[in-house]
Formats: sequence, C-alpha cells, structure tokens
Amino acid sequence: MRIQIVVILIAFFYAGPVVGKEIAGVALAETITQKNGTKLLLNGAGVRSKFFFKVYIGALYLESVSQEVTTVLNSDVGKQLIMHFLYKEVSRDDLVEAWNVGFNSNGSADQLAKLSSQINAFNDMFETVKSGDRIILDYTPAGGTSVFIGEELKGVIEGKAFNDLLLSIWLGKSPVDEDLRDDLLGK
Repeated sequence: MRIQIVVILIAFFYAGPVVGKEIAGVALAETITQKNGTKLLLNGAGVRSKFFFKVYIGALYLESVSQEVTTVLNSDVGKQLIMHFLYKEVSRDDLVEAWNVGFNSNGSADQLAKLSSQINAFNDMFETVKSGDRIILDYTPAGGTSVFIGEELKGVIEGKAFNDLLLSIWLGKSPVDEDLRDDLLGK
C-alpha cells in the first residue's frame, strides 16, 4: 500500500504536459484547448518536405479523432491545423503561392468563384515566416477560421465552406503531400 501511494505521489508531482508526439525535435501536445474552451485531440502529425528540405511539421487536432477525410471535412466541429516551421525562411510570396496552388488543385471552379473574396482576404494575412514560427489555423463553427502567426491573430475568415477548402490543401484529392495527408489522418 505504501509503495502505491509513493508511486502516485511521484507521478503527481513530476507529471508535466502530456506530449502526444515528437517530430524533428518539436513536441506536440496530445490535447489542446481552443480559445472558446473546446478540447481538441491530436489526430496526426507529419513533416512537409519539398526538394529534400523539411519545411514544416503539420499537426491536425480534432474534437474526435478520425482517419476518414470525409468525416473530418463534413463535421462542423472545432478543428485546428498547426504548422511548426523548420525551414530557415519561407517568404510571404511563397506561402501565398502554395495556398493558391492548394486551393486551385482541390477546389471546383464553383467553389473557387464563391470563395474568391475569402481566399484573397486569407492570402493578405500572411508574412514571411522563419524557423520556429507557427501558423495556427483554428476553426470553430460559430467563429470561422481564425488565422494566427505565433500568438498574433491576423484575422478571421467566416464560414465552414472556406475551412473545408483550406483543409483540403492537406486532405483533399490533390494534397500538398500524400505522406503528410496520411500522417495527419493518423494512418
């Protein structure tokens, strides 16, 4: 009985934040809490590489974990995609170009036309990012997609339709990186 109490006390006093996964030296939390108080679970994470360079770690957080793209996109619940940048510098122009390639590769002509003002507003939020910076794309049904660079809120894009198109950059029919898509889906 004494040993059990000692073990419990040790675990209590030395328990730090629960790390769900560590990738490229970056610890990813098992759970996070959105600004509205909704708890999200780490669904999956992986590295986005381009030409043998590690660009960023992508981490997808959901209210309920899922390996199915349709479930992730169709559910109108809290979601968050975090990009932890590893590469020394990614210019604003390169970010915007990558967003636009992702939107155009995964959206229908009708979607792109309907969401063109949201896409433009989203692109206007970005600046050059450096190794160690984080972009956080935080979706809530009542609030839309909040865009943070580090802890600074850059703006909010209303509507689920925009968030669905945004997440399709990683999860859609033509994802930015198929291995990263599988990692984000926990496969």
